[in-house]
Amino acid sequence: MKLDWVRNEITRMRGQIRAQEREIRMLQRAGVAAASAELLLTRMRVKVDDLCREREELRKRAAAATRS
Repeated sequence: MKLDWVRNEITRMRGQIRAQEREIRMLQRAGVAAASAELLLTRMRVKVDDLCREREELRKRAAAATRS
């Protein structure tokens, strides 16, 4: 089911975001520029937001299908 895939992808990407945040903090502590890593983090967050919207739409469709 696509809803299950979207949920799993959100969970997986959130884990990747946490790892990216840790990496950025390490770079910052080391005094290394982290602009490209921060850009990647922003793109990852946008993707998760998109997936969350898709998940909500799939939930609404599933609820409407069960009511019919």
